[in-house]
Amino acid sequence: MFAILLTATLPAADPSFTAKYDRLDPPAGVAEPIRKILTADSLVIRGDGGEVVMTVWFRTAIPVKATAEQLKNGLTYREIPEGEVVGVIQFPHTFTDYRRQEIPAGVYTLRFAVQPDIGDHTGTAPHPDFCLMSPAAKDTTAEPVEKKELIRMSSDVNEGKHPAVLLLFPNFGKDDGPKLADKGNGVWVVNTRRPVETGATAATLGFGITVAGTWKP
Repeated sequence: MFAILLTATLPAADPSFTAKYDRLDPPAGVAEPIRKILTADSLVIRGDGGEVVMTVWFRTAIPVKATAEQLKNGLTYREIPEGEVVGVIQFPHTFTDYRRQEIPAGVYTLRFAVQPDIGDHTGTAPHPDFCLMSPAAKDTTAEPVEKKELIRMSSDVNEGKHPAVLLLFPNFGKDDGPKLADKGNGVWVVNTRRPVETGATAATLGFGITVAGTWKP
């Protein structure tokens, strides 16, 4: 149903990245209902030579559904309901996803989804947790989006061919980050922790955002 991970067009040699939070307003193309739930800071990822690879604005507090036991043991991505807004991402240059589909430079919403372990998806990603990207101009509600509609909307990025996705690696570290992690085979991830909404209990969830790399079958 959807691809595996997003990768920048980078040199063959191991890329060098930096990641830091900076106070930048969300792009003008973000709909007001979504803009209102975003943080005032942004995660800026730069590559070789200091060029911006991507900028991410997370949701101020990402909704999760978790029991007291889950909170005690530590949250995972699966506590995020599918279709929830996680944030917004901006690419200053064209990107290419794992399926070699071009992701045009622009602004996209990020909503959580799980890749099904069926058919041609089996074994095609190290983890099944993703953020699906949709054109910000077409995603105008802060409410959850039903998965079928989310896949359709995300597929608009590639003219209906396939949804655009951002692979999430598990991040159980306690460090708020952001910190770069080399996952091998050219895969690079930025680890950070973000606040989540769990009712009266304060909690955070670790995110591992893939910024470069491709699946090696």
